[in-house]
Amino acid sequence: MIMKDLFSELIAYSETDYYPYHMPGHKRRAMGTLVPQLADIDITEIDGFDNLHQPEGILRELQQQTACLYGAEESFWLVNGSTCGILSAISCAVPKGGHILMARNCHKAAYHAVYLRELKVTYLYPKLQETFPLYQGISAEQVKQALQEEPDIQAVFLVSPTYEGRISDIVQIAKVVHAHGIPLIVDEAHGAHLGFHPAFAENSNRCGADLVIHSVHKTLPAMTQTALLHVNGSLINRDLLRRFLRIYQSSSPSYVLMGSIGNALQLLEERGEELFTSFVQKYSALLEAVDTCKVLRFVPAHKEQDMGKLVILCPDHFINEKGDRQRGISGQQLYDILRERFHLQPEMAAGNYCLAMFTLADEQQGYDRMREALLTVDKELLAGTLQQEAPTPIALVQIVKLLGAKACGEMRLKDAWDCPTEWVPLQEATGRIAGEFVNLYPPGVPLVVPGEQITEQLQEIVESYSRLHLSVHGIQIQNNMTYVSVIKHPVRK
Repeated sequence: MIMKDLFSELIAYSETDYYPYHMPGHKRRAMGTLVPQLADIDITEIDGFDNLHQPEGILRELQQQTACLYGAEESFWLVNGSTCGILSAISCAVPKGGHILMARNCHKAAYHAVYLRELKVTYLYPKLQETFPLYQGISAEQVKQALQEEPDIQAVFLVSPTYEGRISDIVQIAKVVHAHGIPLIVDEAHGAHLGFHPAFAENSNRCGADLVIHSVHKTLPAMTQTALLHVNGSLINRDLLRRFLRIYQSSSPSYVLMGSIGNALQLLEERGEELFTSFVQKYSALLEAVDTCKVLRFVPAHKEQDMGKLVILCPDHFINEKGDRQRGISGQQLYDILRERFHLQPEMAAGNYCLAMFTLADEQQGYDRMREALLTVDKELLAGTLQQEAPTPIALVQIVKLLGAKACGEMRLKDAWDCPTEWVPLQEATGRIAGEFVNLYPPGVPLVVPGEQITEQLQEIVESYSRLHLSVHGIQIQNNMTYVSVIKHPVRK
């Protein structure tokens, strides 16, 4: 199977003498600062280039080839990101007003689907690892227990890999879910590369999932906003799935973005083994080098920890080379050091760790610069010359543990989010019902969901992250006071 090159088709068309009496309005001319190469290939659904919402030609063929590449029965190209894939998957798998079992550390798009479809939600809370302060993947036993306790659940939605690279045992989870006759949806946005090298876990299509979402742009060389949605088995109404894709996708899909999807997948098909072998070698060498650090810690790569997600853990305290107990730095401080001193831009920072992502597109200099920066920071920490700039943070991983007992779903998300709300000081919000999401972004996992009770633990977490200047969404800061949205007059459901 050799995938067609949509980019080549677009470039070839741009070199013809066809005059565009159609959209887009730039008419393939680079006016202003528009990049000429983009203008040349940015077209609409003209003759010969098919229609993403009713593919019958080149786009249909490319999607069929995508399904073969990923071991899926059917695949759809997405230009509205994994967000529209998640919205479509949940919407077609669970009827309006239905009941979904969902991991609490899901992307906000899953919560938006719950809102739009007015779903009842039961949460699965990932457990902490024993050796590293990070979430585990959801286990098959957790899913089994939840389905036994609430037999009216109509679908299961999980994230694997997580933002930090933790991978669940999808094979066993799929068996549990299918024993109940319901579909398994896997948000595998961070795993579009899975299954293409022996060092990686298999992708969820080949593990038995019914719906799988991939962000091509996250871990493959594709442009932002490109994604895939795969479907397998007989538990999903595919006509309904196509309906929701038409609803949630743009009616004017970008051929530039679609060309980017095709280019990335063609690269996998033609050079995947070579490129991923080089990637595995370079990333493994980096891990081996930074493993000599005395203060900073790193999660080793294996089948339960995705390769490429460099999680840099910053301990709360450590013993420096003088034998003195010293406070560590926060994930945000490490993030700032890497960015400001070494001109290295990490993916994100949390309370006690910083995350850097590596893909097959990284050149050797990217590995070399990160290695030298981390060894330098570790040496300065050990010598006591790098001072902490902020109080010891609350670990992000404590959030699920602290909130699990209180995320009691006082109201359904749909009811809560539609209620009149007011902004009150965070210190006065204990016991009130949240009227808005509060989350650290990235990764966008909610600390509290509309309809849940605001607790003292949530106050402590939000205040801690605000002091660390982390990006907390869903709050307002006025006159050095933090405000949160709460429901004015909650109506119990």
